[in-house]
Amino acid sequence: MGITITDIAKKAGVSLATVSRVLNNSGYVKTETKAKVLSAIKETNYTPSAIARSLSKSETNTIGVVVPDITNSYFGEIIKGISEVAETLNLNIILFNTDDNLEKELKALDILKEQRIQGVIMTPNFGGDELNSNYVNKLESLGIPLVLVAADVKYANLNGVFVDNIKGAFDATNILIKEGHTKIGIVKGQKGSQPILDMFMGYKKALSFNNIELREDFIYSGDFKLDKAYDITKKLLKQQDRPTALLVSSNMMTLGCVKAVLEEKLTIPRDLAIIGFNKNDIFDLIGIGISYVDDSALELGRNSMEMLSDLIKSENTKVVKRTTIEPTIVLKGSEKNNK
Repeated sequence: MGITITDIAKKAGVSLATVSRVLNNSGYVKTETKAKVLSAIKETNYTPSAIARSLSKSETNTIGVVVPDITNSYFGEIIKGISEVAETLNLNIILFNTDDNLEKELKALDILKEQRIQGVIMTPNFGGDELNSNYVNKLESLGIPLVLVAADVKYANLNGVFVDNIKGAFDATNILIKEGHTKIGIVKGQKGSQPILDMFMGYKKALSFNNIELREDFIYSGDFKLDKAYDITKKLLKQQDRPTALLVSSNMMTLGCVKAVLEEKLTIPRDLAIIGFNKNDIFDLIGIGISYVDDSALELGRNSMEMLSDLIKSENTKVVKRTTIEPTIVLKGSEKNNK
């Protein structure tokens, strides 16, 4: 397989855009950076003109955005934030929805790489211990600027804008405890998702900090979807010794929990207190106040696009940029203990 511009960029430790500027003798490139690129070209025994011929597709003024579930308003807010900044930079967006499917995610990355886009913003489907090194290597050697948003990948050293979900879950659980709840359950999302692992850690830390026993029968595993959370809640409401409060790890799952409670002719928070993660405007529309951990999805999107823009312009791709947003708790009454 012939040498490509991606190989040259990786060898020189610069971006694809920088290699392109050197090849085309256009735009500003530092002398030392240009020397690195030319040295990489020489070491691979290819002349600049030979490499240039491999660029059958010129770089477009386009970025890729890859999210797990476009129907979730949370990701809609992230995409909105990305779009706002991208518009000011005259960048177009190609959007991929992976349906929480790892194969679709990998296929999306392959397609975007072939399209000669300038960079990718992605929320990975999975990121925990079950991932093999091939997945991590694929992300780390993508060859184009990549920014993760909202979810990290364990064992990988990648650019990203994240949320302190440990703190969010810790603070939310503490609020329930201060309300007098001691039987607090958690409805977790997709197994292996790094945000879920962090939320669970924050939940456990809060229980331990307050000398409350961690009960295995109060831990419920879902998949981020409404239906699964609905089924979980239906079952837990029938437990003889059940939680009086729930921490729910996504807005769609919270919707499923609320639906189940209302169908049982029960009320929130008298029969079951709830704090969810992420805003869901549906609750405001139907007049139900549901407290939630707010990680500012709009800001996540804006910050990730700004970071990607900086990476595209940067001549040094080896410096990894990572930032974390601290969430806040929005209380709307569903956390109360009215018993």
